[in-house]
Amino acid sequence: MLLAMIASLSMLRFGVGDLGIFDGRNDVGECHIEGKSSFDKDSKVYGLTASGADIWSSKDAFHFVWRKVTGDSALSAAIEFVGKGKNEHRKACLMIRESLSADSPYADIAVHGSGLTSMQFREARGGETHEIQSLASAPHEVGIQRIGQYVTVSLGSGENRTQMGGAVRLNLGSEYYIGLALCSHEADVAEEARFSQVKFEVPDTIDAKLVCTLETIDISNFNRKIAGVFIDHIEAPNWTPDGKELIYNSNGSLYRIPASGGTATKIDTGFANRCNNDHGISPDGKWIAISDHSENPHQSTIYVLPSSGGTPRKVLEGTPSYWHGWSPDGKTLAFCGQRDGKFGIFTVPVEGGKETRLTTAEKLDDGPDYSPDGQFIYFNSDRTGKMQIYQMRTDGSEVVRLTQDENNNWFAHPSPDGKWIVFLAYEPDVDGHPANKDVELRLMDLKDRSTKTIARFFGGQGTINVPSWSPDSKRLAYVSYQLVP
Repeated sequence: MLLAMIASLSMLRFGVGDLGIFDGRNDVGECHIEGKSSFDKDSKVYGLTASGADIWSSKDAFHFVWRKVTGDSALSAAIEFVGKGKNEHRKACLMIRESLSADSPYADIAVHGSGLTSMQFREARGGETHEIQSLASAPHEVGIQRIGQYVTVSLGSGENRTQMGGAVRLNLGSEYYIGLALCSHEADVAEEARFSQVKFEVPDTIDAKLVCTLETIDISNFNRKIAGVFIDHIEAPNWTPDGKELIYNSNGSLYRIPASGGTATKIDTGFANRCNNDHGISPDGKWIAISDHSENPHQSTIYVLPSSGGTPRKVLEGTPSYWHGWSPDGKTLAFCGQRDGKFGIFTVPVEGGKETRLTTAEKLDDGPDYSPDGQFIYFNSDRTGKMQIYQMRTDGSEVVRLTQDENNNWFAHPSPDGKWIVFLAYEPDVDGHPANKDVELRLMDLKDRSTKTIARFFGGQGTINVPSWSPDSKRLAYVSYQLVP
């Protein structure tokens, strides 16, 4: 009886019966100043007041106005802070959350007082929070949606609504919370924000379209930044040696874009207008190797051209051949080729000449990439059943298997400092390296061969087919995909 009375008093204090489209409201975590929220039935505006040290790290402190839902859902709203505020990191959010505990898994679209806009997420209870930084600053309207296990966010409204890019895969169970959140980023200070044009809906996924995101990820903290969002299909980013730009392919052409985000420009590749996702820049930055299908017999052929653009020069006649790596001295190319019906790994002088076959396994060997000291080549092979990552000497000798799991692992790329390799992991039942699958980016420490997952997303073919490390070995570039209504 006493517990029931306390619960009733709590309901009266917070006014749960007057929340518009929401079911409840309360502070999550330790808030020194009790949060408040109101709903104006005429203007349909929600007003939130909240303290709270942060929505970040392994636990949160904020005020939350929520509804409990199942299945797919979407929430959008226009957000406006009230007053100048004390801390530029105060956050007004649309949030999806597993539970009301402070350390719950969650994802949100957070608009900071400074204008910084990012998708924040915690994948496991008590785990660290990570973020995907948007290119936008202080958008007036934002949206968040969950479709299946994926959470995505959008910016703007109506005809101006666009996907922020990036997506996270979260296991939130059959029931979860979705709603409005506010945090002052100061434990002993309360801030205010207004949420207008608030709309909840169940997204229609029948006519979902593919959106591609060019992202970079910091390997020290797994935080991600958006470099570009595209309706056209894009693939396979390379990082330029100066660290300023990324190169990717789309619809048979190559493009460059600032690594920090900006406008993409097309690279002149002459007659080669059917480039695939196997391309890369020479160590000195002067040349780019491409794999293209334009000339007869319209099978993948390797060419080299100036990195600024120009007429391609054919390196070898054998087809199909798919470029994958430059030797550190820039004199040799490593590639995957099919000869006599079998795929294997080969090398060829960049100036042309005789190709050398390095592997002769009955099954597929693919994705060769040189170690920065030129001593080894990393590659993937299904010679033992599952696709796994291997290391060998550059003459094909001393083959060593590096991964020992049940996943299908593809495209190993060593970091420029030689400390790491990154690779793409598919689930055990996936054959080949198709697009539009649940995948993981995994990072292996080459000193002790320990491996950890740094990102989970929708991707596959085109994500990291080619070398994609920043020259300082601190970041990776890759492409993720998402299906949105």
